[in-house]
Amino acid sequence: MFIWNFVAHDLLPLGDMGVRVMPNEDAVTSALQTNLDDNPGFYFFPSGGSTPDATREQKKAAMKKMEEQMAAGAAGVLIYRPKRVFNFPKRLIEQFATDVAEALLAVFLLAQTRINGFGGKVGFVLTAGILAAITTNVPYANWYGFPKDFTLGQMITQILGFLLVGMVAALVMPKQSSQAVA
Repeated sequence: MFIWNFVAHDLLPLGDMGVRVMPNEDAVTSALQTNLDDNPGFYFFPSGGSTPDATREQKKAAMKKMEEQMAAGAAGVLIYRPKRVFNFPKRLIEQFATDVAEALLAVFLLAQTRINGFGGKVGFVLTAGILAAITTNVPYANWYGFPKDFTLGQMITQILGFLLVGMVAALVMPKQSSQAVA
């Protein structure tokens, strides 16, 4: 899984699908620093004026205003960090651990079944990968407006990674006994 993610992101265009360079980046980041200062977080805009302590009626009014604002102007999400030390080796270790955990969990689930054939084993893990790809990517595209090409690239990367895990698992895992367990 980890090796596939490297290939997908560094050797193929999948990792860059839907990612664009921001024009006037210095002006934008300066405006963010001026307006958000040292308040990191996940920002959704426009908000319609909604606040966390708003009443149900206030939230309803803010939703209507937000829909109007979206139709008239810019909308999006922003992950903001005033400063971030990007430690590449640490990011790689975290990615490796995540990929290993995903693969092990998929193989653990496969081991709980009585599937014996190569195609069945691969299909089971592939289905788990499709489920994993849909679970986050589609809601992010739906609710937060993540670009379709970005979403597609991420989903293809995840699904193909699980396909490869399924193939390796199918080759390595022993056949299950056909006897019923009491």
